[in-house]
Amino acid sequence: MLFLTTFSTILITIVSLIHFRYEAKEYHEERLSRKESAIKEHIEYILKTTSYPLLTKNVRYIFKDRIHELADIHSLEINFFDLNGKLLLSSKSAFKIDKKIPNIEANILKDLRNSSEKRIVITKSKENDTYLKSSFSYIKDIKFKNLAILNIPYEENSDFYNEEARNFLTRYAQVYIIMFIISILLSYLLSSNITKSISQISEKIGVTQLNERNQKLTLQPGNQEINGLILSYNNMVDTLEESAQKLAQSEREHAWREMAKQVAHEIKNPLTPMRLTIQSFQRKFDVNDPNINQKLNDYSETLIHQIDTMTTVASAFSNFANMPGQQNELLNIVQISKMALEIFDEEYIRFQTTEKEIFTLFDSAQLTRIVTNLVKNAVQAIPENQEIKSVIVELLKTENQFILKVSDNGIGISTENAAHIFEPKFTTKNSGMGLGLAIIKNIIENYKGTITFVSEEGKGTTFTATLPIKN
Repeated sequence: MLFLTTFSTILITIVSLIHFRYEAKEYHEERLSRKESAIKEHIEYILKTTSYPLLTKNVRYIFKDRIHELADIHSLEINFFDLNGKLLLSSKSAFKIDKKIPNIEANILKDLRNSSEKRIVITKSKENDTYLKSSFSYIKDIKFKNLAILNIPYEENSDFYNEEARNFLTRYAQVYIIMFIISILLSYLLSSNITKSISQISEKIGVTQLNERNQKLTLQPGNQEINGLILSYNNMVDTLEESAQKLAQSEREHAWREMAKQVAHEIKNPLTPMRLTIQSFQRKFDVNDPNINQKLNDYSETLIHQIDTMTTVASAFSNFANMPGQQNELLNIVQISKMALEIFDEEYIRFQTTEKEIFTLFDSAQLTRIVTNLVKNAVQAIPENQEIKSVIVELLKTENQFILKVSDNGIGISTENAAHIFEPKFTTKNSGMGLGLAIIKNIIENYKGTITFVSEEGKGTTFTATLPIKN
């Protein structure tokens, strides 16, 4: 709209200036023609009333006393030339004639003779964008024979039209400024109305997630284009929701299949030695054996140990599959973190923070599990034969978040293992279920937080848990 307003204004300005120039040109041509006609009528009257014979050589005598009268009456310079283009008489002063009025050029005489109207107008440009017109035409005697050549110089004075053009441009500039301001306001209102709807759709698309229920947009009356976009978005939300449900169902089924395989695998491990122990007991059982009680005790301990292993496996998978509900209460994160570290006896574990209190709504047991699990992994990542051991637990606070960092100088995590570090049942240890990091990642994400890590092989690892502060 602004472009069209500006473009139309420039176009109108150019056309108007051309029109003013054309009008000025037309006005001067008509004025010269009228003046020339009036002068010729006056000349004809003088020729009819003169006592001199109507000959070319007598023209200077006929008009000698009347040429200045003609020039004053019509306010124009008048020159008479013979038929060969030589000056006969001029209304200019005598001392200026030789310098200012040359004889008619041969090409002009030729054009005049060949002209159907026996009249030509020569235009020459002057300084200050003005033009000097010069009219040449034949004066005829009473028998319509060419008597002399009448020359009327005429200077175009376009000051009036130039002033009119300046006044017009001034007024038009004022109107343009008003139109431009109105165009800006209209453009802003129209674009705001359009972009407001598009911005709403953009915001909705920006927060659209696969694993959440997305809100639909309401159709707007009278806006077909935007409504088409809204309908497409709403259809996308429906399709996305269906896809999310199918994907979630597929992921759950896959996860439970994998979990069932892992549980079966972990349970089979202790069942094999239990079976072998019982079979050995059956073969070697002898009531009369003097060491029967000792052997029975050994068999029982073996079975109890394997049963405890199965219990541990079952408990670990139960904790991962069915996390206890959040029992949120207002906690001092600094105090709970310190208490969680009291179960560790290692002297190289250090706790660092500049905050005395960080209060937020959180589950005390789950926060303790996050701290202890990360610290336990950090301790286990340091080889036993390493001379210098260091585990640093750092607690930071920003405007609306608290950050828990656990750093160690252990063996680090290889690039190959880094991609699987939070996956259930993945572990690099000889013992354990590989569920610890998966569990705490689940806890942190339930609180809308994130957990990341940075590791370098041979130098150590830093886990960073970022959680929102909610009061």
